[in-house]
Amino acid sequence: MKKKQDLRIVKTKKNLYEGLLKLMKNTSFEDIKVSDICNISLVNRSTFYDHFSDKYELLISLINNLEEELSINLSKNKETTSAKDYYLSIITILFNHISDNLDIYTSIIKTNNNGIAADMLREAILKDVKKTLDSTNLKKTNIPTDIISIFYVSAVINVCIEYIKEPNKYTMKDILIYLDKLLPNDIY
Repeated sequence: MKKKQDLRIVKTKKNLYEGLLKLMKNTSFEDIKVSDICNISLVNRSTFYDHFSDKYELLISLINNLEEELSINLSKNKETTSAKDYYLSIITILFNHISDNLDIYTSIIKTNNNGIAADMLREAILKDVKKTLDSTNLKKTNIPTDIISIFYVSAVINVCIEYIKEPNKYTMKDILIYLDKLLPNDIY
């Protein structure tokens, strides 16, 4: 049974996350001070330090929450009959996740040019791909799974980053159509 969280802690952390993101829209992460985060979040410094040792731990906690949400969504992925269908399915889940959290990703990746969020996306997707390929018979080639997975996942993540940087350049639907054309039918 999952332990019930104290709502005050949940609210405090939510306020700190939102405060950090507001600041990151106009200020580089390196220039933000804990006192700035506390002021905009209406949280005392001592309360901040009850939950986080510094602003880096706050950012990592925010990223970890995003990763957990993405992993939960990926785990709901329906079984597919081909590797291409599987990839298109996880790409759709990934783009929906990014679209639902576009402000967060924009603040972290676009405004601050911080690679930690991109690394998190890449690792979450790679973990799901490796788990799926190990538990299915989608692989039909002698090329190592790691090489193929890194190749395709890295390409997709880079397309996602471009979508985050310029969300109005292409629609998510258009990108999915392009990726469908780019992914070969026999990935593995």
